[in-house]
Amino acid sequence: MSHIIACHECDMLHKVKHIERGAARCLRCSAVLYESKKNSINRASALTLTALILFIPANLFPFLSLTIEGQENRTTLLTGIKALYLQGMPELAFLVFLTVIAVPLFQITGLLYIFTALRFKVLPSFPVLFRYILCTRTWGMMEIFFLGILVSVVKLAGMAKIIPGPALYSFFLLIFAVTAAFASIDDRSVWERFDLK
Repeated sequence: MSHIIACHECDMLHKVKHIERGAARCLRCSAVLYESKKNSINRASALTLTALILFIPANLFPFLSLTIEGQENRTTLLTGIKALYLQGMPELAFLVFLTVIAVPLFQITGLLYIFTALRFKVLPSFPVLFRYILCTRTWGMMEIFFLGILVSVVKLAGMAKIIPGPALYSFFLLIFAVTAAFASIDDRSVWERFDLK
């Protein structure tokens, strides 16, 4: 049964065949069953390492500087979350922390851990970790947070002088690095390395 896959659209069963390039399609409805991505683990590893490097300045350096009536206030991601908590919105603060810091950090470090183990042919049983990482794709909402920041900047532009900090640029690049890393992962090749399929 490990060499059989069900179509995600019509549930027709197919035998899994190794393909070098391209996509395997359903014989009944022509839906894509799985794709083979060339050099996916190396590409995803490089992008994940890039994401980790960008994650550090995105969380440590100033995100934005606001100058109102001669007073300058600098904020980081963590001080923004702390401000939400202190203003009586602990649930929102926790949600922002979870979706902008905790989940992306879990995804990045988890993928690096798995790719390092695969590269050095130390094949520990990490299928549960890989499943959790794949399940948390929708919980990393950095794009929505960044969009909210841009809307706030546009609304505050008339009231204060806004200076983007280095963390803003790092965060913007981090979004692309994480998205590209997930897009580069060939799930089937990872599962084959785990020898589960």
